[in-house]
Amino acid sequence: MKTERQYKRVILSERGKRRQESLHPWVYDNEISEIQSEPADGELVDVLTSGGKYVGTGFINSHSKIRVRIISRNANDVFDEAFWRRRVEYALDYRKTVMRPEDMSCCRLIFGESDEFPGLTVDRFGDLLVSQVLSLGIDQRKALIYDCILDVMRSRGEKIAGIYERNDVKIRELEGLEEYKGFYVPDGQEEPDHTLAEIVENGIRYHVDVVNGQKTGFFLDQKYNREAVASIAHGKKVLDCFTHTGSFALNAARGGAEHVHAVDVSETAVEMARANAELNGFADRMSFEAADVFDLLPELRKGEYDMIILDPPAFTKSRKTKSNAERGYKEINYRAMKALPRGGYLATCSCSHFMDEESFIKMLESAARDAGVRLKQIEKRQQAPDHPILMNVGETDYLKFFILQVI
Repeated sequence: MKTERQYKRVILSERGKRRQESLHPWVYDNEISEIQSEPADGELVDVLTSGGKYVGTGFINSHSKIRVRIISRNANDVFDEAFWRRRVEYALDYRKTVMRPEDMSCCRLIFGESDEFPGLTVDRFGDLLVSQVLSLGIDQRKALIYDCILDVMRSRGEKIAGIYERNDVKIRELEGLEEYKGFYVPDGQEEPDHTLAEIVENGIRYHVDVVNGQKTGFFLDQKYNREAVASIAHGKKVLDCFTHTGSFALNAARGGAEHVHAVDVSETAVEMARANAELNGFADRMSFEAADVFDLLPELRKGEYDMIILDPPAFTKSRKTKSNAERGYKEINYRAMKALPRGGYLATCSCSHFMDEESFIKMLESAARDAGVRLKQIEKRQQAPDHPILMNVGETDYLKFFILQVI
């Protein structure tokens, strides 16, 4: 019986019991009626209903509103090195199945809860892995998990120089964790001698700075959406807004766009985008500008561009600011629709989980009405499959991407 195990117990309230019927991996602090025996933060605990039914086992943390992050619902699991190694193998095997072979050298290898590693992200950029840990339980076991990742990948013939940790994010404070970044160096091994990786995505070369780049260094989730944009950019004058390091712009250029103008508020990002254009031989058909997109879009002449791409950062990271975010999304989409000629193309997206698809579509419809145009949907897309969506965990479903024609 599960009740004979030595893990300390967390007893769900009726509210928590009802929510766990969906098998969500998070148990919030207000869904617990009792915590027995005062477990230490990061310790594994068994989660049970008030009637003693086993729900799962997970990491507890008194610092977090997500009080328990469930890692297993198997009462017979033993959480040793073999357990974590199996999890790593599952994650890698999944990606080997769903990704193209050439994409395995630049993809997300572990996507948190979707791969049953709560709060852990691991991206691959060539011979460097970049990790980010946002949960205490994983943080306390990271050396074991990292060693499993390195061992499994190297045993499969993958050349991996090392793991760089990008734990320089404020959200770690919610778990009682410190911010830092630097290489993870196992005992007896040396630190890699480089922090700049070169990757090839959709046939385009990029330099990735794992130390200073946003998030883990490069945004991998739009990989196939960039291809979709490239397929309709041929012969068009394209404006890429929020270009970051130029990925959508470069894909449009590779797709045969007549000219691509890439804009980002960050001078550093623009310089990186310009360097990437030169790296790929597209510089003669591209131009770059450091500017605020909210200021730029109202100044456009109608018909100046045949296609506009809007890939903004998340305008909201909580439900409290969703209404402000909706106004921001509507403003840039409205301005783009006003600037495009009849028959022009708009690629637009939101990477915020809190801006759900229904709200995003309503925003687009409202922007179109105000702009006096209609929208013809060409494609509706999501994140690439190396960022898998768990259908019972809405937080993993975050990217909305639409390609539209303005008529």
